[in-house]
Amino acid sequence: MTTSTREAPRAAALPHGTAMRMAATEYRRWVDLLRSLRAEDWTRPTECPGWDVRAVASHVLGMVDIAASYREQRRQIKLARGRGGVFIDELTALQVEERAGMAPGQIVEGLAARAPKAARRRRLTPGFVRGRRLDPPQRVGDRDEPWTIGYLFDVILTRDPWMHRVDVVRATGAEHVLTADHDGVLVADVVAEWADRHGQPYTLRLTGPAGGTFESGHGGPAIEMDAIEFCRVLCGRDTARAEGLLDTFVPF
Repeated sequence: MTTSTREAPRAAALPHGTAMRMAATEYRRWVDLLRSLRAEDWTRPTECPGWDVRAVASHVLGMVDIAASYREQRRQIKLARGRGGVFIDELTALQVEERAGMAPGQIVEGLAARAPKAARRRRLTPGFVRGRRLDPPQRVGDRDEPWTIGYLFDVILTRDPWMHRVDVVRATGAEHVLTADHDGVLVADVVAEWADRHGQPYTLRLTGPAGGTFESGHGGPAIEMDAIEFCRVLCGRDTARAEGLLDTFVPF
């Protein structure tokens, strides 16, 4: 998948207040989803290579722990850096490994207890901190890209559990709660970033509760598809459909 070349670090486009409302909502939906799962659902494989539902939930809890505590954030980053390899891969593997001994119920209750703390810390992070460059740069597609801390805290830390909620729903058949005022806003932000990354004219009609119609310029391709499937293609879940402008990678 193609990526854009960018000198300035990528920053959040969403207003901070909107982003934080969405963060709290996504965390609540995750707790509700996990509480709805049957015992056998936790071992079902997902589209994340090598991860079952339990591993995905462990990673989500690990990212919540990073957002909830600066000390935990520093600890995980230090350990992940010391492992070598691509940083984000090492970080997520560490999160799953460290929670391997937790029972599903412990994961659920850990998320329920610490998600509000994560949402609060993200909400209270001051603007001058959110504007700083994130260290290290993050792997996007086939290159390392500079981000601001605000892009991580306001955007990625909500997109990541959102896409993993899709993974768990697809793996288990659980109810997929989708609303225009949450999922639709997240998808619209993804569309805006996708358009910025490829810079070409387009007409896009996304169907479903999270969908909408978007366009820019004249003479570009007309694309119509389900909103969730659109996001799955952009983040690499469905590479078979990544053609034309849909070959533009957007991080989740």
